[in-house]
Amino acid sequence: MNFKRFLPHLFAVIGFAVLAILYASPVLNGKRLNQHDIIQSVSAAREVVEFHKQTGERSWWTNSMFGGMPTYMIAGDYPTSLTTKLGQYINLLLPDPANYLWLIMLGGYILMVSLGMGVWLSALGAVAYGFASYHLLSLEAGHVSKVLAIAYAPGVLAGIILALRGRYLAGAALTALFLGLELYANHIQITYYLAVGILIFIALESVKAIREGRIRHLLLAGSSLAVAALIAVGTHTTRLWSAADYSTVTTRGKSELTIAPPNAPGDAAGKVSSPKSGLDKDYAFQYSYGKGETFTLLVPNFAGGASVGSLTTDSETYKKLTSIGVDAGMAQQFIQQIPLYHGVIYATGGPAYAGAIVVFLFVLGLLTVRGPLKWWALATFVLYVVWSWGKNFEAVNYFFFDYFPGFNKFRAVTMVLSLAQIPMVVLGMVGLKQLLEKKQPLAEINRSLLISLGVTGGLSLLMALVPTVFASFRGVNDEQFVASLEQGFQNRELANQVMAALIDDRIGLFRSDAFRSAVLILLPGGLLWLYLRDKLKTGVLYPALLLLVIFDLFGVDKRYLNNDDFISKSAIQQTLAPSPADEQILADKDPNFRVLDLTTSFMSDARASYFHKSLGGYHAAKMRRYQELIEYQVAGRNNQKVVDMLNTRYILGQGQGAQGQPGAPTAQLNPGAYGNAWFVNEYRLVPDANAEMKAMDALDPRRTAVVDQRFADQLQGLTIQPDSAANTIRLTKYKPNELTYESNARTEQLAVFSEIYYNVRDDWKVTIDGKEVPHLRADYVLRALRVPAGKHTIVFRFDPVSISAGKTIDLVASILLVAFIGLAFFAENRRRKSADVKERQLS
Repeated sequence: MNFKRFLPHLFAVIGFAVLAILYASPVLNGKRLNQHDIIQSVSAAREVVEFHKQTGERSWWTNSMFGGMPTYMIAGDYPTSLTTKLGQYINLLLPDPANYLWLIMLGGYILMVSLGMGVWLSALGAVAYGFASYHLLSLEAGHVSKVLAIAYAPGVLAGIILALRGRYLAGAALTALFLGLELYANHIQITYYLAVGILIFIALESVKAIREGRIRHLLLAGSSLAVAALIAVGTHTTRLWSAADYSTVTTRGKSELTIAPPNAPGDAAGKVSSPKSGLDKDYAFQYSYGKGETFTLLVPNFAGGASVGSLTTDSETYKKLTSIGVDAGMAQQFIQQIPLYHGVIYATGGPAYAGAIVVFLFVLGLLTVRGPLKWWALATFVLYVVWSWGKNFEAVNYFFFDYFPGFNKFRAVTMVLSLAQIPMVVLGMVGLKQLLEKKQPLAEINRSLLISLGVTGGLSLLMALVPTVFASFRGVNDEQFVASLEQGFQNRELANQVMAALIDDRIGLFRSDAFRSAVLILLPGGLLWLYLRDKLKTGVLYPALLLLVIFDLFGVDKRYLNNDDFISKSAIQQTLAPSPADEQILADKDPNFRVLDLTTSFMSDARASYFHKSLGGYHAAKMRRYQELIEYQVAGRNNQKVVDMLNTRYILGQGQGAQGQPGAPTAQLNPGAYGNAWFVNEYRLVPDANAEMKAMDALDPRRTAVVDQRFADQLQGLTIQPDSAANTIRLTKYKPNELTYESNARTEQLAVFSEIYYNVRDDWKVTIDGKEVPHLRADYVLRALRVPAGKHTIVFRFDPVSISAGKTIDLVASILLVAFIGLAFFAENRRRKSADVKERQLS
């Protein structure tokens, strides 16, 4: 093999690493990003991570979040999955977050190479893809699984392109490898959007092949890709199988309830049309891009940037504040946290900026490229943009939500704009390559170049000249902002004056960025014009274009993810330091009780999970029944008995500080907590989930268990004889995945456990004195068990079949992946040698 031909690619890959570290330069001093979602995930996983450190055993269940849940989507190790291990190793090659930036560029580079781009154009496309602003915003928030999925997505497409263009084994092997890594990223939503874009590509390429009579070619490519997909999916059998099972009982699955919660809008007792499957539509489309806001792809400040931004003392807002008597220091402090965003999303970290140069090249590609690739890029780009509009384009997106398989499982559709960068960059680079090769008549090339400049640069300039034609510069949160100003000034007129000054500043930011985009488009346009007239060599053109793209994207990205976002490791650790209230609770050595954290929105914050077994947590896939219990009974009715039956021993509350300010959290003992298990005096069978939930309104779970009719067989013939003095049940040993109880009763009893019921495939195995027995669900979410008279040892152990059987399939698929890649490497090496021989013979 001629390794010299790989040296330019090696230099490019090293260059990406240098660029990533330069962008995230504080990592050289040991600093890291203070990422919200990373802190949340660390908190969520701490119980099982510590358990693994102490015992060497992997628990697939944690009691630290939402009363208890599987850890499939939190923290799981898959030792027999090659692509999982490979992905974990790759993440360690560079410090976080430089590693993610490098991976995104590497994925983009591989895609460009598969399209026949040279090293320079491939590098240009890689950088253009790697530094799209949405990627950086995701990194800043800590959405690393999303970023990883975005990084590996181009590699999947690259393999498919190679296979469909005749390099069957090489393409299939690349597809298998990158699809395995894509699945390792564990962000099904991004993978779902990617799959739809790939299906469009395959469909268009298939139509072309059929028209040209290349049926055999199509069958070979399709067969090889099918094998690749099976192998890639096979390496993640354990996780995908587990996640598929879990999804059926999460908020993504189907609810059995048809009654609205007490605090629902309108009639609290009103009926929902039918049991729902998937997410609630309003929740799913909560983050929906504005149709006009899509111009942020071209002009970053089209909608003002992030929800909260800063202005200078030269701003109109600052001048207005000081002119009406606000102290200069207070005014300067005020403009550091001001709502510059004026789009339709209630909160955003920043815009989806593709890059003015990227947009220009994309339009150029639409005019110069012929064939299926252009139509794929256009169709996929348009589809992704339309999806990002969510509720702002109901006619299309509500149809997808109601009828398109899987679409209703996801929320925050705006993230699809990260993938929209792929067709833009692909078509832009292919179009640029064709222009530089001058395969078309010069007059036609000039016309395409001028039209592209006019559409993108001209539009940017027009926005700068007449900004109010394109936007109103008023956002969805402005009324709330004015109301807060009015409260502060005690004067509505002054509040309106400050708001008017803020609008002037928004217009100024818009115009500045529009001029910026116009200039950034004209510069590469001028370089290409010089090149087409042989006044500029590629040795100057390529570096100049690359530097312009870096300048363009870095300049915007640094507004939202910059050196100020990096903090020391000690500062990150301090964010998870226990408060005095936490330490008070930790002093209680009972191994299993729960904590309700009322200092925050407990169902969307996992900080308490770092220290305690929490009623709340932070996760996108909560168990639906638990979520419903909280909505209907805890939040909806403030039902203390439900809090008690969940064994909530402590409640964290907000302390009172000086002058009415919030103080340190306090821990209050809840004397009503039921404990780990209890025998009930009676049980009540109900016909369905509606009746079960309604029964919880006035239920005393300590005395009565409400049970769905479907479990009636397990209770047949049971007659409970209560005897609280003689009948006892207690927890004797605790592990996250194994709970041991000792019971003693004169007669047969029904025990209820303050543990969350989860039994998709008999995942929780229950034994009484070593003999396996079935258990049932009671009180909407809890476990219950028929317990015989006498003294017994009861063990609940979490042992899902998806783990035990899935590991073997993971291993077999991983071996097949290695063999497949080896075979492809051997075949590709032979093909390359044969090509070299033919080339020498012809020369």
